Amino acid sequence: MTAKKKAQRVGIAFIVLLLIGGIVLMYKGNDAIVLATERKEGILTAEQVKMSFDSVSGRLISCTVSEGDTVKKGDVIMQLDSTDTDLAIAKMKAQIAQMDAKIQSAEGTMGVNFAKASTSETQGHRQIDRQRAAVSSARATLKNAEVNYNRMVALKDAGAVSESQLDDASTNLEVAREAVTQQQQALQNLLGGAQDSGDTDSIALPSVQNDRAAAANMGNDVDALKMQKEQLEVQLKELEVQKERLTLRAPEDGKVLKVLVKEGEMISPSTPVVLLETKTNYYDLYVSEEQANHIAEGQEITGETVSGKRVAGTVKLLTKAPGFADLKQSRERGQSDLTAFQVRIYVDKQDGVIPGMTIGVKDNEFRRK
Repeated sequence: MTAKKKAQRVGIAFIVLLLIGGIVLMYKGNDAIVLATERKEGILTAEQVKMSFDSVSGRLISCTVSEGDTVKKGDVIMQLDSTDTDLAIAKMKAQIAQMDAKIQSAEGTMGVNFAKASTSETQGHRQIDRQRAAVSSARATLKNAEVNYNRMVALKDAGAVSESQLDDASTNLEVAREAVTQQQQALQNLLGGAQDSGDTDSIALPSVQNDRAAAANMGNDVDALKMQKEQLEVQLKELEVQKERLTLRAPEDGKVLKVLVKEGEMISPSTPVVLLETKTNYYDLYVSEEQANHIAEGQEITGETVSGKRVAGTVKLLTKAPGFADLKQSRERGQSDLTAFQVRIYVDKQDGVIPGMTIGVKDNEFRRK
């Protein structure tokens, strides 16, 4: 065989191998996510939080941390200037105090008016009782005058009394009748249009009812004042919440990776100011559609480090992976035949397991459900 033919055969064999390899790569895919799907390994990562001031802005007057500091949940990280908010809170509290004074005054006046109405009722009932007695006395006088007049008429007919004596008796009778009329009119004036049932305590005097209605109407004014106070109290709470938001606190334990602003700068709402590395660690795996059927959020998964240390974790996320993670492509349609799913597993902090380590999970972990 000549050297030229030998070289041609080697070249043909090399081309064939390239074609076969290309076909295999086209069929299986060779990106990092596909390889991770096959190997079921992920890099343990520390979760990072971009801290920012919630819905408030202002000048930064205090930063209590530096890069590399360790913080505990609730530690004060930064403070914005609260002067304007403090003044607004003081003003609102003064308005609420004024409203309290108005409410107390209105309630006091209303109570006095109710008391006056009750006193008027009591006095009115007593006057009615006295006037009834006066009417009864006038009627008794009238009766005696009638008897005396009738007696005088009989004596005059018998010639026992003079004409002048009869005239005096007649005059006394008319006076007695007028007295009864006057006393009855005075009783009606005291009743003020109320029906006299004979039971004084049950008589509802219109004047007293009007006084009580006017006092009750003041209750509406009191209710309106109380509603205004409630609105002020809501505004005060909003200001207090706003003031609390001017203080940035650590959401959880962690380490400060980056301080993004400096004291004296104006800070806008929701602008990241600190990058915090928390003690919450996780790693991502990519599984096939079949394996995803055996996984659920909240499920316990046990992985291993390269050194063989077992690492317990919990599935917190199961979602379709990006399109470039699809496992195979159909030659005819160019569509995905199999879909990869992303699994995020959170692990608790434990000795010997630190961010950056590779965590592998055996296939049997995805077959038990």
